[in-house]
Amino acid sequence: MSTVLVTMMPFWSDRIGVPRTVGVEFPFGHTLGHAGDVQEQAKVVSHALRALAEAREPGMVVHLPYTWPDFERWKREWQPEKPPPIIRMLRERAKADRENEASAG
Repeated sequence: MSTVLVTMMPFWSDRIGVPRTVGVEFPFGHTLGHAGDVQEQAKVVSHALRALAEAREPGMVVHLPYTWPDFERWKREWQPEKPPPIIRMLRERAKADRENEASAG
């Protein structure tokens, strides 16, 4: 069965070996667009299906031209004051990885 991933983080799809990826500049939890906006969601799904049908090689990434209006304001209002534990752990891991790379290099 052929698949396509619609994601806000297309960078990671290459790292984990996703065969086809559609990248969107939408916030987490809104992969297909605004809640209740059927037209916007249908556009994203249509692009994803087109990418699936037109893929010629593994690892293809298509970046959609959509942007979230007033994203910076939305991001500030949405983000909790204190990051959740998983984010804290990922930041610490990324920092340790950078330090290990710097000391090895």
